[in-house]
Amino acid sequence: MSNSVLSVISRFLGEYASSTPKKLKVVDAYLLYILLTGALQFLYCLLVGTFPFNSFLSGFISCVGAFVLGVCLRIQINPRNKGEFLSMSPERAFADFLAAHTVLQLVVVNFIG
Repeated sequence: MSNSVLSVISRFLGEYASSTPKKLKVVDAYLLYILLTGALQFLYCLLVGTFPFNSFLSGFISCVGAFVLGVCLRIQINPRNKGEFLSMSPERAFADFLAAHTVLQLVVVNFIG
């Protein structure tokens, strides 16, 4: 059982490394960073507590929102989805990502107080 799981993981990593463009790998690294940051915040909340609850909530919402925006960016710049986004260039998708991310961070800072 563990041998088959390891072979599936190694095959996945091999195909990912060979067939994924570098732009998508950068976005995937960003998504992994955001995911780990949110998980660490949640773990800290479970272990230590939620005394400044607005701070925890705004940080966690920031991570979730940034992850969603990053996934949307990844979908839009993926060459396999070119037929879905004919009128949108990757530069426009990145500009939309930055604008939405700026609004998200303004909301988060406003929520902290």
